[in-house]
Amino acid sequence: MKRLCLVGVALTVLGFAVPAMAAPISYQFQTIINPNDSTFTQLLGINDASTIAGYFGSGAAGHPNQGFTLTLPSSFTPENFPGSAQTQVVGINNLGNTAGFYITGGMTPTTNGFLDAGGVFSTVDAPATVFNQLLGLNNNGEAAGYSSAIDPAGMNGQEAYTEQGGAFTYLTSLLPSGTQNSQATGVNDSGAVSGFYVDSLGVTHGFLLNGSTLTTIDPTGSMFTQALGVNNLGQVSGVYIDSGMVQHGFLDINGTFQTIDDPAGFGTTTVNGLNNQDQLVGFYVDGNDNTDGFVASPAPEPGSLLLLSTGLAGFGAYRRRRQRG
Repeated sequence: MKRLCLVGVALTVLGFAVPAMAAPISYQFQTIINPNDSTFTQLLGINDASTIAGYFGSGAAGHPNQGFTLTLPSSFTPENFPGSAQTQVVGINNLGNTAGFYITGGMTPTTNGFLDAGGVFSTVDAPATVFNQLLGLNNNGEAAGYSSAIDPAGMNGQEAYTEQGGAFTYLTSLLPSGTQNSQATGVNDSGAVSGFYVDSLGVTHGFLLNGSTLTTIDPTGSMFTQALGVNNLGQVSGVYIDSGMVQHGFLDINGTFQTIDDPAGFGTTTVNGLNNQDQLVGFYVDGNDNTDGFVASPAPEPGSLLLLSTGLAGFGAYRRRRQRG
């Protein structure tokens, strides 16, 4: 089932009200750069307390991935799987528990999923696989991710799964026939899973899987889509590339798409995570070719500002009257 962008109009006819589609959300953007690396920061997940998961370091020689959690505005706490060469912290739930992946060192490095529950780390790898990543975590301890049983580099044989308590549920049978690769990127408390798959023609599509109901997510004009997060309202965040090869973040609210572009992003925005408070996190490439993280928070409604200014004006008049009295 492919979602379509619809324009809603509020009408009242013979007493029956037709509700309008939700208006686009206006966002204020805050750039986040980890002080340990001014050239590469990605923000990947955010919980309802606005605590953020991410990492810095491009992974190039001398710049290993180093995980962190962030309490706004600028309190970074390092988080790396013990003994790992590189770590990315990707998902975070309301308990502050996180999910992600780490890379071992040595001559034959491996990529493994992990969970961090209250500072206790555990490796999470599906049986008979050679590559794993966890990319999302809900408040029930259910994680979303993917594995490969054939490719230690993880480029081929990707299969989306969810995991809870050591039990893995693969989603391959619920995806379209001919799917080549797939990743599960988020899971909400109702068990709805976001992700993306590569079809038989090599085209990448986002998806939302609710039970056995699959919804393909492709913003209008998209040539490439990845759904990267889902919240408890069923809203989905992600990234798409349009026909002009420009990269945009997006927010999908019940099939209505809103393009999200950080003003400093120059056509390179990715929205990776979202919470239930309409906050988004992601990253973009700036004019110096650096990768910078961002937090997008809803801007105050103009009506709210008007009420606030009116209230302040009234309070000022009241004080003047009291002073004159």
